[in-house]
Amino acid sequence: MILGAMELHLLSDGPFWLDGGAMFGVIPKPLWEKQIQPDARNRIHLTMNCLLIRSGKECILIEAGAGDKLDPKRNDIFGLSGPPRLLDQMVRLGVRPDDVTMVLNTHLHFDHCGWNTRVSRGHFVPTFPNARYLVQRGELDWARHPSERDRGSYFPENFEPIDAAGKWSLLDGDAEISPGIRVFRVPGHNRDMQCVRIDAAGRTIFLPVDLCPTHYHIPVHWVMSYDLYPLQTMENKKKWLAEAARGNWLCVLCHDAETPAGYIREREGKYTLEPSPFT
Repeated sequence: MILGAMELHLLSDGPFWLDGGAMFGVIPKPLWEKQIQPDARNRIHLTMNCLLIRSGKECILIEAGAGDKLDPKRNDIFGLSGPPRLLDQMVRLGVRPDDVTMVLNTHLHFDHCGWNTRVSRGHFVPTFPNARYLVQRGELDWARHPSERDRGSYFPENFEPIDAAGKWSLLDGDAEISPGIRVFRVPGHNRDMQCVRIDAAGRTIFLPVDLCPTHYHIPVHWVMSYDLYPLQTMENKKKWLAEAARGNWLCVLCHDAETPAGYIREREGKYTLEPSPFT
């Protein structure tokens, strides 16, 4: 996709699988399985969508998948398979890790920041050595001291080596991180997740991230058990879905393997996603 001076590419770090009950919270299985069928382990098929933006001298990666550092047990639990993964897709575009100038983490759950780091000579080091890494300051603080409920979503090897290398550029609330690219702190999934809006050439691209991870989560009350603050998730969904519908924003859904992009449509107070290619 070309938007003015921006070149945008929708990439994926590959498929993964999460428990359907956890993904749909209080929605009973007889309802959600009409929408998406689970496997024999009650997991549903998801993906890890990422966005690569080239604009002038900037090469910006938004989201960083799960990476390649998980042990065999976790790879099996989450159904992570082999290539093509995020770095493979970047190479096909002619982008090397050294070319990336900024990595934006919407939050620090393992499936959004795994490629922050890699293993080199037995040590965890930044995958993108010339990049600034951005995240909300509160999210980094929380990742270091998570609750018992969400401890399993944070892996220090994804964020502590960034600090050791002096690569963090921490944010405190809403901000414009590059011309036309803004982040908004949106609590619900956790305390300091940030959504992303890109405005260029008269169009808007919006990443609601885990506010609406798939098109199945567009209905306001379909929220995940993973959400620490589900009522805030619902209130923020009402706000941002309404804005996306009014503004005709193209929304990119971070975990949707079937419908990664589309436009929010409002009919009689209810929201749906009209699928659209990322063009």
